[in-house]
Amino acid sequence: MGVGGKIRDWFDVRIGLGDFVNVQFREFRVPRNSNVFHTLGLVTVVAYMIQVITGILLLVYYIPHPDFAFKSVQEIMGSVSFGWLLRQVHVVGSSLMVVVVFLHMASVFFMGGYRKPREMTWVVGGLMFLITLVFCLSGYLLPWTQLSYWATTVVTSIPTAFPYIGDFISKVLRGGEYVTGITLGRFFALHVSILPPLFLFLMLLHIFFVKRTGLSTPPFGLSAEQQSPWTEYRRETHPYGYPFYPDFVKKEVFMGMLYLTMMFFFITFFPTLFLPEEANTPADPLRTPSQIRPEWYFLVPYQLLKLIPNKFIGITLLILLVVVFLLWPFLDTKKEPNILKRPVLKTVFFLILVMLAVLTLWGSYR
Repeated sequence: MGVGGKIRDWFDVRIGLGDFVNVQFREFRVPRNSNVFHTLGLVTVVAYMIQVITGILLLVYYIPHPDFAFKSVQEIMGSVSFGWLLRQVHVVGSSLMVVVVFLHMASVFFMGGYRKPREMTWVVGGLMFLITLVFCLSGYLLPWTQLSYWATTVVTSIPTAFPYIGDFISKVLRGGEYVTGITLGRFFALHVSILPPLFLFLMLLHIFFVKRTGLSTPPFGLSAEQQSPWTEYRRETHPYGYPFYPDFVKKEVFMGMLYLTMMFFFITFFPTLFLPEEANTPADPLRTPSQIRPEWYFLVPYQLLKLIPNKFIGITLLILLVVVFLLWPFLDTKKEPNILKRPVLKTVFFLILVMLAVLTLWGSYR
């Protein structure tokens, strides 16, 4: 017996490692009609871990001070061994993580995975999506570039549309009237100290909910057991499904590799897509760029607010949409789980996807 076998036996005697692997992986069944969209949850975990690892390595050289932040980032890009790669992975990974989480939420919605008894799983996933956007917002300012400075100025001015409390919220975010070094310090603390443990807690809670209820079965040809109402706790076991390991794990590994392939594709062939010229220019509060817009994942609310003349009404509408998004499982009371048999909901779903794409493209060119 080799060293690896002895180590495995040592753990097996003490914690029943073999039994744990059998119960949680080999004997754990997934729906037979599960698809690659079911793997996006794990891809999100992979994306988050990449962001954590690269973020920690970048922190070794980054200086969160307005006089040194830009210089420290440029030193990472030009002087630190493979520093340019670490930053590119972190920057591109942040945008790809937004895409993956969005696709995960959209696919869960389309397959009805938010329905009873998975309402809380949806709510927690929705909160993770919102925190991912806050992650991007707070991290975007840290390089202290012309692009990040003015984009943050735009985003932090949005709450001023609210009467009475709007100015107060904006000042709390900025630490004053304008984006300054105090803002940089607050966003740095939010990005590295507050959001990571909060996201990790929600991620573990999300995984716990998924494990307790089992993977949701796509509602396209449900069995009699799956059609029966949920009147008491039970866990979907999928006895006629296939093992999580190795069958489903192969799909997850494939999607994880596809995620990494997409990341390095953008880094190799489009290195300036997420780092344009303004992202390599130091912040200058006295020189306003001709075009000021937030990063692409905030273009939808940004463009929507530009189309609505009254900012207060626009922001109120955005907040209501976010509330509906989070609480949708409690608002959808229809018994039919198959969205393909619900023409109104199906039409609204695809119209929303088209609207998001149009507003994003429109906002990027205006």
